[in-house]
Amino acid sequence: MKKNRTTHAMSGVFIIVFSLLFLLLAGRFMYIQATGEVAGVSLEQWAKEKRTTSYPLSSERGKIFDKNGMTLAYDMPVYRLYAIISEEYSKGMEEPLHVVDPAATAKALAPILDVDEKDILTPIENGLKNNKFQVEFGKIGKNLSQNKRDEILALNLPGIYFEEDSLRNYPNGTFASHIIGFAREMDVEKEGEVTKEIAGVTGIEREMNDILKGEDGYISYQRDRYNKKLLDADEIVKKPKDGHDVYLTIDQKIQTLLEDVLTDVQEEYNPERITAIVMNPKTGEILAMGNRPSYNPNNPANVENWYNDAISSPFEPGSTMKIFTWASAIEAGVYNGSEGFMSGEYQVNEKIVPIRDHNQGRGWGVISYDEGFTRSSNVAAARLVWEKMGTDTFHEYLQAFDLDKETGIDLPGEIQGQILYNWPREKLTTAFGQGSTLTPIQQMKAATAIANDGKMMQPYVIQKIVDPSTGKVIEEKEPTVVKEPISPETAKEVLQLMDSAVNGKYATGKNYQLEGYTVGGKTGTAQIPDPNGNGYLTGRNNYVFSFLGVAPVEDPELMMYVAVKQPELGDKPSSEPAAKIFKTVMGNSLRYLNIEPDMEEEKNVELVTVPDLKGQNPSEAKQRLSDLGLNPVVIGDGNKIIAASVDAGEEVLSQKRVFLVTDNPKMPNIIGWSVRDVVQLADLMELKMEVLGGGYAISQSIEAGTALKKNDYLGVEFAEPNIGNKETNDEAENNVDHESG
Repeated sequence: MKKNRTTHAMSGVFIIVFSLLFLLLAGRFMYIQATGEVAGVSLEQWAKEKRTTSYPLSSERGKIFDKNGMTLAYDMPVYRLYAIISEEYSKGMEEPLHVVDPAATAKALAPILDVDEKDILTPIENGLKNNKFQVEFGKIGKNLSQNKRDEILALNLPGIYFEEDSLRNYPNGTFASHIIGFAREMDVEKEGEVTKEIAGVTGIEREMNDILKGEDGYISYQRDRYNKKLLDADEIVKKPKDGHDVYLTIDQKIQTLLEDVLTDVQEEYNPERITAIVMNPKTGEILAMGNRPSYNPNNPANVENWYNDAISSPFEPGSTMKIFTWASAIEAGVYNGSEGFMSGEYQVNEKIVPIRDHNQGRGWGVISYDEGFTRSSNVAAARLVWEKMGTDTFHEYLQAFDLDKETGIDLPGEIQGQILYNWPREKLTTAFGQGSTLTPIQQMKAATAIANDGKMMQPYVIQKIVDPSTGKVIEEKEPTVVKEPISPETAKEVLQLMDSAVNGKYATGKNYQLEGYTVGGKTGTAQIPDPNGNGYLTGRNNYVFSFLGVAPVEDPELMMYVAVKQPELGDKPSSEPAAKIFKTVMGNSLRYLNIEPDMEEEKNVELVTVPDLKGQNPSEAKQRLSDLGLNPVVIGDGNKIIAASVDAGEEVLSQKRVFLVTDNPKMPNIIGWSVRDVVQLADLMELKMEVLGGGYAISQSIEAGTALKKNDYLGVEFAEPNIGNKETNDEAENNVDHESG
């Protein structure tokens, strides 16, 4: 009986326990039903999230254009290949949606992707072994072009799909790469999540990253277990917002001229470095800027030089510094250009090492300060600072020209030079560009005051920012006067000195003269500190050969700086590499911009009146012009003249080349013609012309005798004539121990 009572008691306990559990569970279910929450989480929201998927709608990064609207950087659509290999994805479908035959799929894809079949087959087979839903193919399946995608889609391979990506593309390769920079896909952390985003790494891409990058959107919808969109499901769409476009001051044609000649000089002379800048001195706009070594932003691998040397690599400028030394002395009111001084050597006192002129200290006897500039005398520069201005006044002018600070150009990575001005000798050597360091852009900014009536302009490369969706200009740069360190009168006097330094009797810059335009400028031959010890490198090649020039000198429209470090000169003049760059770019750019030549025609020459020749027989017309002392060139072998390069009744110089176009125009042999004559021919025949080099034509893309029509492309290579062993006044041409030139 006792045992039965115990059993009944235990049964009662169990019933009570189970009853309590039932009531608890029932209460819980009633609570969930009433509130729709579990542990504070909404079940409806949880289920919705589980059923809902979303994917981003990528925004387009803004484009980068040159000043004329030429595209320099843009987002190019590319495609990523993947394969769905799960049979479940095809369940209930009439046609298979997964890879049915891996071997056949690999065989079909391999030749299009230019890979072995195993590179396709292996990932698929491994995915099947591991019960994967889909597989990707690594590098070989990424960044596929639209043409590749379309070619694969045409095969109608089941289970093969694509996802669209963006790849930043630079259609001109190395073109202005240090300015444009590059952008690439990077991991970016946002709100605790790491996502991939195209971001700028260098150049404008980096400087304007926040402007260029867009804002991604998204689309969300409810789906089934295979990620297929449910019918009549709610859909939420947030449209992406594209980034703004950036227009640069860079002129594509001038930049192309610069890039081509930089490459030529690099190949011919193998220099350590080349830097060049083309600027409008009246506005501060950078029209072209280039360096060697450079890199291709489409494939930034094994880059030799990340730095934009034009703004990031200070060095001792050499004698281009004398532009500012003379300008300071003139502005200070202490300069008398006709005053004489003894050149050769100059020693302030016994404690300071003597300053020597660049011809081993021989000098040229007693010369004027004007001639000192023309001959690039270090002694003249030192005397102007020590005896005329005083070192404190000169330092004030260095600061007035902003040579002691960054220019503030709208590019990343600018590094200012350093004005060494603590000891007496440093103050003397700074006068002729030794010891102290400057960047090319610092010199260019300061030189705008010389070329622009005393007004120093802010250099810039960003012209405007535009909203691509509306075409509205968001921001536009305007030329900015930074300072006026010198007067217009001083600027004009310095320009006259720069004219003499290129065109004068004792000019060091004669190799920089241009056909049709008067160039003013200053050469520089800067010593290079020895990285392995004290002092400077020695040897004919171990200098930075530079030139800062303007044209036309009376009213400068363009200004250019060129520096070539350690070229392998052989028996060539030291100025040859820099001169080739300057003359090619400056000469062709002036013509491209339709800047009128300023060279005065020789006086006392015979002028010839050109008769009306239209409709005449070509042979007779040619003879008439020859009899008048002109140089006629008949274009084609037609029966009559339909046009001439000179209008009837126009007076021209004797021996001028006159083009007579027949009714069957053909390309003449232009080898030996000047740039001006070839340009005139191209304009007359409405040809699209590309010029390489300067001087006289040595090759032509259209063979002589080929029929000509409007808009034909004519590429012509020019070269300077070989004039033998001419006498040269190049600084440092025979120098061994000069300080700077």
